[in-house]
Amino acid sequence: MIKGIIFDMDGVLVDSEPAITYAAMEVLRRLGCTAEEEEFRPYRGTGDDNFIGSVLRNHGGVYKPEYKAEAYRIYIDSAREKVKVYSWSGPLLLTLGGMGFRLAVASASDIEKVSCNLSCIGVPDALFSAVVTGSDITRNKPAPDIFLKAAEKMALDPSLCLVVEDSVAGIRAAKAAGMTAVGVTTSFPRETLLSVGADYVTDDLAELPALLSSL
Repeated sequence: MIKGIIFDMDGVLVDSEPAITYAAMEVLRRLGCTAEEEEFRPYRGTGDDNFIGSVLRNHGGVYKPEYKAEAYRIYIDSAREKVKVYSWSGPLLLTLGGMGFRLAVASASDIEKVSCNLSCIGVPDALFSAVVTGSDITRNKPAPDIFLKAAEKMALDPSLCLVVEDSVAGIRAAKAAGMTAVGVTTSFPRETLLSVGADYVTDDLAELPALLSSL
Protein backbone atom coordinates (compact mmCIF):
# COMPACT_ATOMS: atom_id res chain seq x y z
CA MET A 1 0.00 0.00 0.00
CA ILE A 2 1.33 3.43 -0.93
CA LYS A 3 1.53 5.82 2.03
CA GLY A 4 3.93 8.47 0.80
CA ILE A 5 4.22 10.35 -2.49
CA ILE A 6 7.47 12.02 -3.46
CA PHE A 7 7.35 14.65 -6.17
CA ASP A 8 10.21 15.82 -8.27
CA MET A 9 9.82 19.54 -8.85
CA ASP A 10 10.97 20.59 -12.31
CA GLY A 11 8.80 19.12 -15.04
CA VAL A 12 6.38 17.65 -12.50
CA LEU A 13 4.93 20.49 -10.42
CA VAL A 14 6.33 23.38 -12.44
CA ASP A 15 7.79 23.86 -15.88
CA SER A 16 10.93 25.71 -14.87
CA GLU A 17 13.17 24.61 -17.71
CA PRO A 18 12.72 27.85 -19.71
CA ALA A 19 13.56 29.86 -16.58
CA ILE A 20 16.67 27.94 -15.51
CA THR A 21 17.86 27.59 -19.11
CA TYR A 22 17.48 31.34 -19.59
CA ALA A 23 19.40 31.96 -16.36
CA ALA A 24 22.16 29.51 -17.31
CA MET A 25 22.49 30.97 -20.80
CA GLU A 26 22.74 34.47 -19.33
CA VAL A 27 25.51 33.40 -16.94
CA LEU A 28 27.43 31.71 -19.75
CA ARG A 29 26.91 34.76 -21.98
CA ARG A 30 28.52 36.94 -19.33
CA LEU A 31 31.48 34.54 -19.42
CA GLY A 32 31.77 34.97 -23.17
CA CYS A 33 30.17 31.61 -23.98
CA THR A 34 27.23 31.46 -26.39
CA ALA A 35 25.15 28.29 -25.84
CA GLU A 36 21.87 27.20 -27.41
CA GLU A 37 18.83 25.99 -25.46
CA GLU A 38 19.01 22.44 -26.81
CA GLU A 39 22.52 22.00 -25.42
CA PHE A 40 21.10 21.90 -21.89
CA ARG A 41 18.45 19.22 -22.55
CA PRO A 42 20.66 16.13 -21.88
CA TYR A 43 21.40 17.41 -18.37
CA ARG A 44 17.85 17.88 -17.13
CA GLY A 45 17.20 16.39 -13.72
CA THR A 46 20.88 15.93 -12.86
CA GLY A 47 21.32 18.98 -10.63
CA ASP A 48 21.99 22.56 -11.59
CA ASP A 49 25.76 22.39 -11.06
CA ASN A 50 25.84 19.71 -13.73
CA PHE A 51 23.16 21.44 -15.83
CA ILE A 52 25.23 24.61 -16.09
CA GLY A 53 28.70 23.13 -15.74
CA SER A 54 28.40 20.45 -18.39
CA VAL A 55 27.44 22.92 -21.12
CA LEU A 56 30.17 25.31 -20.04
CA ARG A 57 32.77 22.53 -20.11
CA ASN A 58 31.53 21.44 -23.53
CA HIS A 59 32.53 24.92 -24.69
CA GLY A 60 35.96 24.63 -23.07
CA GLY A 61 35.13 26.61 -19.93
CA VAL A 62 35.89 25.83 -16.28
CA TYR A 63 32.91 25.66 -13.94
CA LYS A 64 32.83 27.42 -10.57
CA PRO A 65 30.06 27.07 -7.94
CA GLU A 66 29.43 30.81 -7.92
CA TYR A 67 28.05 30.49 -11.44
CA LYS A 68 25.08 28.55 -10.08
CA ALA A 69 24.52 31.16 -7.38
CA GLU A 70 24.39 33.85 -10.07
CA ALA A 71 22.01 31.73 -12.18
CA TYR A 72 19.71 31.36 -9.16
CA ARG A 73 19.62 35.12 -8.66
CA ILE A 74 18.56 35.56 -12.28
CA TYR A 75 16.07 32.68 -11.94
CA ILE A 76 14.36 34.08 -8.84
CA ASP A 77 14.16 37.56 -10.33
CA SER A 78 12.40 36.20 -13.43
CA ALA A 79 10.38 33.36 -11.86
CA ARG A 80 6.97 35.04 -11.85
CA GLU A 81 7.33 35.67 -15.57
CA LYS A 82 9.10 32.51 -16.72
CA VAL A 83 8.12 29.66 -14.34
CA LYS A 84 4.91 27.92 -15.41
CA VAL A 85 2.90 26.18 -12.68
CA TYR A 86 1.07 23.18 -14.12
CA SER A 87 -2.71 23.37 -13.79
CA TRP A 88 -2.77 20.13 -11.79
CA SER A 89 -0.15 21.11 -9.19
CA GLY A 90 -2.02 23.02 -6.48
CA PRO A 91 -5.29 21.04 -6.69
CA LEU A 92 -3.42 17.72 -6.83
CA LEU A 93 -1.26 18.43 -3.78
CA LEU A 94 -4.26 19.57 -1.75
CA THR A 95 -6.32 16.55 -2.82
CA LEU A 96 -3.59 14.03 -1.96
CA GLY A 97 -2.93 15.71 1.37
CA GLY A 98 -6.64 15.51 2.11
CA MET A 99 -6.60 11.80 1.24
CA GLY A 100 -4.08 11.24 4.02
CA PHE A 101 -0.92 10.65 1.99
CA ARG A 102 2.36 11.95 3.31
CA LEU A 103 3.84 14.27 0.70
CA ALA A 104 7.43 15.19 -0.07
CA VAL A 105 9.38 17.15 -2.64
CA ALA A 106 12.74 15.74 -3.76
CA SER A 107 14.50 18.02 -6.21
CA ALA A 108 18.06 17.98 -7.50
CA SER A 109 18.00 21.79 -7.32
CA ASP A 110 19.09 23.72 -4.24
CA ILE A 111 16.73 25.04 -1.59
CA GLU A 112 16.66 28.60 -2.99
CA LYS A 113 15.18 27.43 -6.29
CA VAL A 114 12.85 24.89 -4.68
CA SER A 115 11.48 27.48 -2.26
CA CYS A 116 10.93 29.88 -5.15
CA ASN A 117 8.99 27.23 -7.08
CA LEU A 118 6.85 26.28 -4.08
CA SER A 119 6.04 29.95 -3.63
CA CYS A 120 4.91 30.08 -7.26
CA ILE A 121 2.60 27.07 -6.68
CA GLY A 122 1.12 28.72 -3.61
CA VAL A 123 0.42 25.73 -1.33
CA PRO A 124 1.20 25.83 2.42
CA ASP A 125 4.58 24.50 3.55
CA ALA A 126 2.81 22.41 6.19
CA LEU A 127 1.42 20.22 3.41
CA PHE A 128 4.82 18.53 3.03
CA SER A 129 6.30 16.03 5.46
CA ALA A 130 9.71 16.51 3.82
CA VAL A 131 11.50 18.74 1.34
CA VAL A 132 14.82 17.31 0.16
CA THR A 133 17.12 19.17 -2.21
CA GLY A 134 20.43 18.72 -3.93
CA SER A 135 22.04 20.46 -0.95
CA ASP A 136 21.07 17.51 1.28
CA ILE A 137 22.83 14.73 -0.63
CA THR A 138 26.21 13.85 -2.10
CA ARG A 139 25.12 11.70 -5.05
CA ASN A 140 22.43 13.03 -7.34
CA LYS A 141 20.00 11.19 -9.59
CA PRO A 142 20.17 8.53 -11.03
CA ALA A 143 21.54 7.47 -7.63
CA PRO A 144 18.63 6.75 -5.25
CA ASP A 145 19.93 8.91 -2.38
CA ILE A 146 17.49 11.83 -2.68
CA PHE A 147 14.42 9.57 -2.62
CA LEU A 148 15.77 7.44 0.22
CA LYS A 149 16.38 10.61 2.22
CA ALA A 150 12.80 11.73 1.56
CA ALA A 151 11.44 8.37 2.72
CA GLU A 152 13.57 8.59 5.85
CA LYS A 153 12.23 12.08 6.62
CA MET A 154 8.66 10.84 6.09
CA ALA A 155 9.39 7.88 8.41
CA LEU A 156 8.32 5.42 5.70
CA ASP A 157 9.85 2.31 4.22
CA PRO A 158 10.83 2.95 0.58
CA SER A 159 8.47 0.19 -0.57
CA LEU A 160 5.56 2.30 0.70
CA CYS A 161 6.56 5.31 -1.39
CA LEU A 162 5.61 6.37 -4.90
CA VAL A 163 7.76 8.80 -6.87
CA VAL A 164 6.43 11.14 -9.57
CA GLU A 165 9.14 12.02 -12.10
CA ASP A 166 9.54 13.40 -15.60
CA SER A 167 13.19 12.53 -16.30
CA VAL A 168 15.10 9.41 -17.21
CA ALA A 169 17.56 9.98 -14.34
CA GLY A 170 14.66 10.44 -11.92
CA ILE A 171 12.84 7.25 -12.92
CA ARG A 172 16.08 5.28 -12.60
CA ALA A 173 16.69 6.80 -9.17
CA ALA A 174 13.18 5.91 -8.01
CA LYS A 175 13.52 2.30 -9.08
CA ALA A 176 17.00 2.06 -7.54
CA ALA A 177 15.39 3.21 -4.28
CA GLY A 178 12.87 0.35 -4.47
CA MET A 179 9.90 2.65 -5.01
CA THR A 180 6.94 2.71 -7.39
CA ALA A 181 7.66 5.16 -10.21
CA VAL A 182 5.07 7.21 -12.10
CA GLY A 183 6.38 9.07 -15.12
CA VAL A 184 4.75 12.19 -16.55
CA THR A 185 5.36 13.00 -20.21
CA THR A 186 6.31 16.66 -19.82
CA SER A 187 9.95 16.10 -20.82
CA PHE A 188 10.25 12.63 -22.36
CA PRO A 189 7.82 10.46 -24.34
CA ARG A 190 5.92 7.56 -22.79
CA GLU A 191 8.09 4.93 -24.49
CA THR A 192 11.29 6.40 -23.08
CA LEU A 193 9.98 6.53 -19.51
CA LEU A 194 8.69 2.96 -19.71
CA SER A 195 11.98 1.76 -21.16
CA VAL A 196 13.90 2.96 -18.09
CA GLY A 197 11.53 1.34 -15.60
CA ALA A 198 8.48 3.54 -14.99
CA ASP A 199 5.64 1.46 -13.54
CA TYR A 200 3.01 3.84 -14.89
CA VAL A 201 3.10 6.78 -17.28
CA THR A 202 0.57 9.58 -17.63
CA ASP A 203 0.14 12.70 -19.73
CA ASP A 204 -1.92 14.38 -17.01
CA LEU A 205 -1.13 14.16 -13.29
CA ALA A 206 -4.72 15.03 -12.46
CA GLU A 207 -5.20 11.26 -13.02
CA LEU A 208 -2.94 10.39 -10.08
CA PRO A 209 -5.63 10.16 -7.32
CA ALA A 210 -7.59 7.65 -9.42
CA LEU A 211 -4.42 5.64 -10.06
CA LEU A 212 -3.56 5.60 -6.35
CA SER A 213 -7.01 4.29 -5.46
CA SER A 214 -6.30 1.22 -7.60
CA LEU A 215 -2.90 0.42 -6.07
